[in-house]
Amino acid sequence: MSKEIKFSLLYRDMWQSSGKYVPRVDQLLKVAPAIIDMGCFDRVETNGGGFEQINLLFGENPNVANRQWTQPFNDVGIQTHMLERALNGIRMSPVPADVRKLMYKVKKKQGTDIARSFCGLNDPRNLEGSIKYAKEGGMISQAALSLTISKVHTVEYYTNLANQLIEMGADEICIKDMAGIGRPAYLGKLVKNIKDSHPETVVQYHSHSGPGFAMASILEVARAGADYIDVGMEPLSWGTGHVDLLAVQAMLKDAGFSVPEINMKAYMEVRSLTQSFIDDFLGLYINPKNRLMNSLLIGPGLPGGMMGSLMADLENNLSSLNKWKAKRGQKELTQDDLLVKLFDEVEHIWPMLGYPPLVTPFSQYVKNLALMNVIQLEKGKERWSMIADNIWDMILGKSGKLPGELSPEIIKLAEKQGREFYTGNPQDLYPDNLESFKEEMKANNWDFGQDDEELFELAMHPEQYRAYKSGEAKAAFEADLAAKKAPKEEAKPVAKNGKAVAADSNGCEPRNLNIEVNGEKFVVKVSCGEGDKNGSANGKARVESAPLNGNGKINGNGNGSANLAEVIAPLEGKFFLTKDSSETAVKPGDNVNEGDVIGYIESMKTYNAIIAETSGKVVEVCLANGEVVEEDDVLLKLQ
Repeated sequence: MSKEIKFSLLYRDMWQSSGKYVPRVDQLLKVAPAIIDMGCFDRVETNGGGFEQINLLFGENPNVANRQWTQPFNDVGIQTHMLERALNGIRMSPVPADVRKLMYKVKKKQGTDIARSFCGLNDPRNLEGSIKYAKEGGMISQAALSLTISKVHTVEYYTNLANQLIEMGADEICIKDMAGIGRPAYLGKLVKNIKDSHPETVVQYHSHSGPGFAMASILEVARAGADYIDVGMEPLSWGTGHVDLLAVQAMLKDAGFSVPEINMKAYMEVRSLTQSFIDDFLGLYINPKNRLMNSLLIGPGLPGGMMGSLMADLENNLSSLNKWKAKRGQKELTQDDLLVKLFDEVEHIWPMLGYPPLVTPFSQYVKNLALMNVIQLEKGKERWSMIADNIWDMILGKSGKLPGELSPEIIKLAEKQGREFYTGNPQDLYPDNLESFKEEMKANNWDFGQDDEELFELAMHPEQYRAYKSGEAKAAFEADLAAKKAPKEEAKPVAKNGKAVAADSNGCEPRNLNIEVNGEKFVVKVSCGEGDKNGSANGKARVESAPLNGNGKINGNGNGSANLAEVIAPLEGKFFLTKDSSETAVKPGDNVNEGDVIGYIESMKTYNAIIAETSGKVVEVCLANGEVVEEDDVLLKLQ
């Protein structure tokens, strides 16, 4: 009898790997029946990392969305699975244990059957908690091996890790080939090793198609004993996304495997609906290059899941860097120039950083650090001159143990800055704090929600949840969407420093938009990125939202401009005076010393500390907390 292979549709990850957003819940509910009618899926990935933050940005309640989206699949016996990041839960930063425990209880009651848990460093200590908490919450624990290729990431390394995770209680193993760089023969050996030792353990294979190995890899893992294959489907398969259902089904069927048949009428309906969501607005956030396969990705090994945001980051940083070059009469770079430089730099620094698997959030950290290095080198500065705090936490061991050894250069830099390495259990650094969020819920008279799901949402995504509750998140999203959709001739100039700002060479103008959300009015300032040669705005719109009649700016004491030193933004992003409640924000009248941290710029999901290059007294804080800044904007003035 031929071996049975089952399919899981990655409807959440299909979107995240192609662009920035996922469909609204009303769109998801429209497509769910057709996915079911296709008749070929035993599992569907419905939620997890990235999904709920996007709900919050839309102004949707993610708990309502999860319950409604998983229900149709629950009703017909299709298993649902979520993706979670072990120590980081479903966000980018570490999560206290009590919040992690609550997550599994909430998600199970909302209709999610399987927790796919991965640690970006493959640290078993981080995954042990996920396995334990998932099973306590009533979920199936699927522990993932975050796969990459290096001198330390051998077949034996992953075989031993799988054995350890199964001994810890994992019900299933996922081979998470997040960059699609796993070589077919390598993967076949790994799956065979796992199945030889644990024949009853379910193995699910997940890959991205970008570099071009995925189809051959799927055939190898199927022959070696894999049980489930993750797939995508048009119009969001291939490229930085996943292999296409039709191609995989035909290949495996021809190879003699027992695979489910596909209801093509329903397939075409899902395809058509998905395209309609792209046409509605989601296509505005999908870079066309993400629809292409690119074997250049073999070298840097960057994952498909982050390529959507990578292209947007490149556009924004290229725009900023070329402005700097133009001011100095230097030759500007093309996007391809910057992309190749970035890929080369990732390959250069990855071994120096101890070979962290390039998966969220560490793929972002390595990519961000490489991009900062490239930009600084282009400006004649030194490599490593900007390392965000999140990245330092990875380097120092606060997120888990790195698979390889740090280079002496990095160790020396840490010692020079007085940074201490950590070898303990990462979870111990992040004590329980659910009680503080309970107090906040009570103080605001917010409903804890069914099964404490609203409490969980605040504790997991505090800033996004507060912005959701206030309406600011929805206002900013609607403004950004309006800016992308609005015909350029309707744009109205915004006055800056008393002068009207003209449209740029592409006809794009900054503008003020008035947005009303739940009866509260917001004024939203939107400015454009650099345009491409065809005259369309490529860069993200800069969106700054605030309630009308409030500017939030901290002004100085009127001492004038004589003898003032300016602290300049070294990159674009959002400016914050502090990054957590343990810090005290600088204010006018404070004295700062050379080398002091005076604030942070959040860029590409990391917080970059801004250092005072001179001592002085703070005369003015020029920006509101959370305000969008461009490179060379003045942040503070010192006397």
